[in-house]
Amino acid sequence: MAEVLVYVDHVDGAVRKPTLELLTLARRLGEPVAVALGAGAGAAATAAALAEHGAARVLTHEAAEYADYLVVPKVDALQAAAAQVSPAAVLVPSSAEGKEIAARLALRLGSGIITDAVDLEASEAGPVATQSAFAAAYTTRSRVSRGTPVITVKPNSVAVEAAPAAGAVEALSVTFSAQATGTKVTGRTPRESTGRPELTEAAIVVSGGRGVGGAESFAVIEALADSLGAAVGASRAAVDAGWYPHTSQVGQTGKSVSPQLYIASGISGAIQHRAGMQTSKTIVAVNKDAEAPIFDLVDYGVVGDLFDVVPQLTEEINTRKG
Repeated sequence: MAEVLVYVDHVDGAVRKPTLELLTLARRLGEPVAVALGAGAGAAATAAALAEHGAARVLTHEAAEYADYLVVPKVDALQAAAAQVSPAAVLVPSSAEGKEIAARLALRLGSGIITDAVDLEASEAGPVATQSAFAAAYTTRSRVSRGTPVITVKPNSVAVEAAPAAGAVEALSVTFSAQATGTKVTGRTPRESTGRPELTEAAIVVSGGRGVGGAESFAVIEALADSLGAAVGASRAAVDAGWYPHTSQVGQTGKSVSPQLYIASGISGAIQHRAGMQTSKTIVAVNKDAEAPIFDLVDYGVVGDLFDVVPQLTEEINTRKG
């Protein structure tokens, strides 16, 4: 059976959910081989989590370069892993860093790259990726015709499925290139924790837009999100007005999300916003303008004042939970 490399996104050995999704998809294509790099990569708990979700082998390499410099050391390591394994494909989470790693790796391997895939399936000619294009107005199916396919996959594209495998840990031999130390990390500032899920990985996202009316009114959006255990998003209009941080912006110039449930409150549905959330599995909108473009793509729409509708929804959810 062909082997498929999966780049492991982890924090000090704690494997993040998008990697487990990649392992689920990799099993459709062949036998998953996980590549874990940096501090904590060789921890027993890391290998156990990867093995539980289908990793037949776990290639590990710990070195200070992965934390001290930007993406090139990771590209060097993936290139070494590809040379060792000769994989049928390389899968990488579709984050900003992941897409840069994938692009650099594809260039080195002389291969094609597919970004932001939302599904993968096997074929005799190689992996076939499904993507949403032109603000999700079209769905495309494509495959790489040259070299080893390098594919980035959007979070929440597939449900995580456990499939215990051997998870044999092997040391990966890596020789860093001259470019590896070209860009040094001089400092880090921990992101302030809100206690909510990461926006791009959340299963539920509740977003507010211009209709929220002000920064203080986002408390209504946050209350609904907290009742659902959801992340909070915002439209570009809300962010540009200074009502919510740019890190929470959903849209073409913000973050792209694909949750199981997306609730848009006070958002008109401009194409800029739709581009970042249209692949959500179920979309609900609350807007007092019955002609708002957002209603063209929703599964459920509520025409009404969000300050009447959203608090009632929050109260009902908390009542059922209680």
